[in-house]
Amino acid sequence: GSTAGGGQPRPFARAVEADGWLHVSGQVPALDGEIIVGGIVEQTHQTMKNLIAILEEAGYGLEDVVRTGVWLEDPRDFWSFNKVFSEYFKSEHAPARACVQANMMVDCKVEIDCIAYKKKA
Repeated sequence: GSTAGGGQPRPFARAVEADGWLHVSGQVPALDGEIIVGGIVEQTHQTMKNLIAILEEAGYGLEDVVRTGVWLEDPRDFWSFNKVFSEYFKSEHAPARACVQANMMVDCKVEIDCIAYKKKA
């Protein structure tokens, strides 16, 4: 399982690994259990930091990510989001991606999940 701010249990895992695949649950721009203040640029950076921390904890990196799912609260943030996203995923290692607009928790502008794969030795 996982815990939310205040230590409340969540009914899902932060990530699940199976046969070289790592499925990371949707991450939001939270720091110390609270959504950070800021626009789409700041929130995307924090969300990516959270994803990277989970990937690294499991022995994976951004270069292992094969797919991402993105939810944006406001579709007008699409181009600003893409600019930040491309700082983390260069075109030669860009994952497959779906991006949709969705109403989310209060003050949250972005959520990202991912699937990573690493061949087991």
